[in-house]
Amino acid sequence: MNFHHVNYLWDDQKADAIGDDQIALFLYRSNILGADLRITNYGGGNTSCKTTERDPLTGNPVEVMWVKGSGGDIGTLTRKGIAGLYVEKLHQLKNRYRGIAFEDEIVGLQLHCLYDLDSAAPSIDTPLHGLLPFKHIDHLHPDAAIAIAAAKDSRAITQEIWGDTMGWVPWQRPGFDLGLQLEKCLTENPGIRGIVLGGHGLFTWGDTSKECYINSLEVIEQASVFIENRLGKSRPVFGGAKTQSLNSEARRKQAAAIAPILRGLCSESRITNHESRKIGHFTDDERVLEFINSNDLERLAPLGTSCPDHFLRTKIQPMVLQLSPTAQTSEILEISEVLAPQFEQYRAEYAAYYDTCKHPNSPAMRDPNPVVILWPGVGMFTFAKDKQTARVAAEFYINAINVMRGAEAISEYTALPRQEAFDIEYWLLEEAKLQRMPKPKPLSGRVALVTGSGGGIGLATAKKLAAEGACVVLNDIDEARLAEAKTDFQIAYGNDKAVTTLLNVTNSNSVADAFEAACLAFGGVDIVVNNAGISISKGILEHSVGDWDKLQDILVKGQFLVSQASIAVMRKQRFGGDIVNIVSKNAVVAGPNNVGYGTAKAAQAHMTRLLAAELGPDKIRVNMVNPDAVIAGSNIWAGGWAEGRAKAYGVTVEELPAYYAKRTLLGEIILPEDIANAVFALVGGLLNKSTGNALNVDGGVAMGFLR
Repeated sequence: MNFHHVNYLWDDQKADAIGDDQIALFLYRSNILGADLRITNYGGGNTSCKTTERDPLTGNPVEVMWVKGSGGDIGTLTRKGIAGLYVEKLHQLKNRYRGIAFEDEIVGLQLHCLYDLDSAAPSIDTPLHGLLPFKHIDHLHPDAAIAIAAAKDSRAITQEIWGDTMGWVPWQRPGFDLGLQLEKCLTENPGIRGIVLGGHGLFTWGDTSKECYINSLEVIEQASVFIENRLGKSRPVFGGAKTQSLNSEARRKQAAAIAPILRGLCSESRITNHESRKIGHFTDDERVLEFINSNDLERLAPLGTSCPDHFLRTKIQPMVLQLSPTAQTSEILEISEVLAPQFEQYRAEYAAYYDTCKHPNSPAMRDPNPVVILWPGVGMFTFAKDKQTARVAAEFYINAINVMRGAEAISEYTALPRQEAFDIEYWLLEEAKLQRMPKPKPLSGRVALVTGSGGGIGLATAKKLAAEGACVVLNDIDEARLAEAKTDFQIAYGNDKAVTTLLNVTNSNSVADAFEAACLAFGGVDIVVNNAGISISKGILEHSVGDWDKLQDILVKGQFLVSQASIAVMRKQRFGGDIVNIVSKNAVVAGPNNVGYGTAKAAQAHMTRLLAAELGPDKIRVNMVNPDAVIAGSNIWAGGWAEGRAKAYGVTVEELPAYYAKRTLLGEIILPEDIANAVFALVGGLLNKSTGNALNVDGGVAMGFLR
């Protein structure tokens, strides 16, 4: 069969190299299935295989099922992420099953079925695989299959496409009882190749890993072709366009301008009296634009999603901004006055949904703010606790759009009933999973822009802030240096922790572009570290006007322009922020042959005091760190600075590090990481009531003590 709607990725050479290791082949199959987002999203679906193993106590052969564990992702699944369970013991759980009202009890009992004691925690879907007899099983969430599953007459459409070769079960929450329903469906329909789960997804299987893989792809391809042949035939897709998109550049300008306002609004709630700063993601994908610009948006968006995996990541329904795509987003107060009531309405409707559907033992209401925000003519924003979660929410909502598109083409889209949706969102098992999540790091939900973060102090600071939970905007004027830093960051933190942008701090347009990149990537900025700098060491008669201007431009003007741009963003967000200026001991101590640099550093220090005084009402803290003699990885020691300082102190360049350390009270060499730690001390949460302060990190230079 030719595949046009899925990627056929099975490589016989790779599979042959694996050999007869069925678990390794199952992992290989899982990974290539997860590599195609049309088949299933990050964290969605699960896969399994069954093998014969030796019982460690009796030595007798036993059948063991290996299945994706709770919270895993098939695209990145490894041996550590799967659970191994006795198949016979899984079937024995039927003897303990007391009915659907008590099916959650089975989750705990699954632990007594473990064959592999190093297993990942078995997921709620484990019985769905364990109660079926097949050696290899895929449970997937392909857009095309869910479109059929979520169509009004799903069962009839399933019959029309596959005849008697596919089973169908109505919507039911995942769990042990759904496993029993799948087993019953198979008993009543022997010889079928798979089962469509109403409103949910797809189960397919095979005798070998490859046969299972091909069966899954063939079923998805058949569903996709069926939908494609009907798209736009009886009526335009989503009823045709109602709103015209702005051009690409205009969309991104508008998105960057409004993102900090949205971020601020969806990070607060009077209902729960809780502030939870979010990280944003923006996309103007063509599929998104087709939906949000359509005549059907008003009807379909409030319905929400159907597949539980989609719903848990995108919330009960998106928020659609009632705002012209050409609105003057520079008018912060006016835009906020327009949008704030819309957010209040969304929160109130969410609270009403909670109050209507809650049970006596339901967990307390969670954050009532939207995850998905749609702006017709511009694009889609998603906000969550971190970048990966926000990005994945966007991917899931695009899948939901594809599902609605397909279901509307072949029939009529139906979403989960509100009570069913609530019972999943506030499922006690889901709440227990949330409670097991690691405690957030100090800077989780924060976005930091560190100027000159291609190396030296800047890169060390960016790494420290990222390690403590922040998303980071890496930037530098040196493209090669920045590319190297980006690679370094990706290895250490993955792809969702940082974005890069070239930045010349002396150029207002370049500064504006950098903050636009920050807003598009993460929704705004909370921490700005003015670190970019140069050093020129000359006596007054040797010091040229060009030297003076360069120092003033980069150190003083650069700090001014970057601070100015950051304040505009922070005021839009309305939850304060931090500006930390990397100044110098030279702002306090008059060193020899240092008139231009020392003067510029003194200006930076005084600008810190002035901004702290001005920005207090905005809850924007402005502080400085005063390093001294940070040589490792620093660009300031190039271009003659080291030679100039060595000459001033009567030592060789090679002797400079030891000379600087010897003159300190602690006798220590100062490293970039020491400055990074100082920055974190100021922004990490313990000094939230400190502003206008200076933190010396110089090993103890008595002349530099502040008085």
